[in-house]
Amino acid sequence: MAPGLLNPAPGDPIALAVIKLPAVFADFAIAAIVGWSLRARPRWAVAGSLAILLVPATWYVSAWWAQFESIYVLPMVVAWLLVTRGRYGWAAVAIAIGLMAKPQALPLAIPFAAFYLRREGLAGSARAAVVGLATVVALWTPFLAASGPANYLRSLGDYSATFAVLSLRAWNPWWILQGLAGGGSLVADDVPIVGPVTLRWIGFALAGVLAGLVFLWTWRRATAAGLAWGIAAVALATFVGLTSMHERYAYPALVFLVLAWPDRLAVATWLLLAVTISLNLLAAVPPTGGPGTLVPLGGLLGTAGSIAMTAALVATLAATRRSWAPEETPLSPAPATG
Repeated sequence: MAPGLLNPAPGDPIALAVIKLPAVFADFAIAAIVGWSLRARPRWAVAGSLAILLVPATWYVSAWWAQFESIYVLPMVVAWLLVTRGRYGWAAVAIAIGLMAKPQALPLAIPFAAFYLRREGLAGSARAAVVGLATVVALWTPFLAASGPANYLRSLGDYSATFAVLSLRAWNPWWILQGLAGGGSLVADDVPIVGPVTLRWIGFALAGVLAGLVFLWTWRRATAAGLAWGIAAVALATFVGLTSMHERYAYPALVFLVLAWPDRLAVATWLLLAVTISLNLLAAVPPTGGPGTLVPLGGLLGTAGSIAMTAALVATLAATRRSWAPEETPLSPAPATG
């Protein structure tokens, strides 16, 4: 819809507002769900909601930049809320909506799959998969006459080919390697380095191994907090492990870490991510003048940011791996499914 709204009147404030409002509304919805989920500790509930709304990484992406990260994060947060309360069918619908909103949601489904298998077994997981597939079919049905699925897949292929570089301004280890190898220029990730093996495939392998560990550890710790940690961990594993990452793709970790509050490690990791992701966004797409000119994308700050993001990944993996906390009730009887 964006080209149709903006092309006739570039820079029109009403058109820009219309484009930005869905993501902004999603930001408020995420904050509301986070606050409601933490309501047993009112101060933490207020702090969690404000953390979502006031961290620069939220409003910079949605309200200023008009990007749509919260559009796919919101259904995943809804799915977390539902599945941890035994609403497995409705959670599957929410997961499918998130997956169809943006392909970056795909890794987030991995911890959900582990949770389903542990809590519902193979039969229940299969039922949830059927519900999710039916939701996908229903979502695509209005677009079949216009070859919507084929156009979508073609667009993904074009996107992948256009941005086939080690890092698209994302502070991760690939950014450090790109700086060393490219001297400030973008470096292609699809050039074979050993036989047919490319750096892109190495990234897939690394992210796949990390995602497999997250799956195993989430299966062992099938609690609400364990699932929140697992989703945050797989989001960061994707951001750190894969090439061709944009700076905003780490955003889901910021949201799901709040759902693990008041765990001290979750709070500390969130603060580290909040600062690092916000600086990465400012450096990658600086506003005209002002603070954007003060945040360099490369150099020592970019290296420090990449190390910080990797440290946050290590922290989330460690938290996902550990056993449940005393206040958690693993595999407690779930409410009625639906």
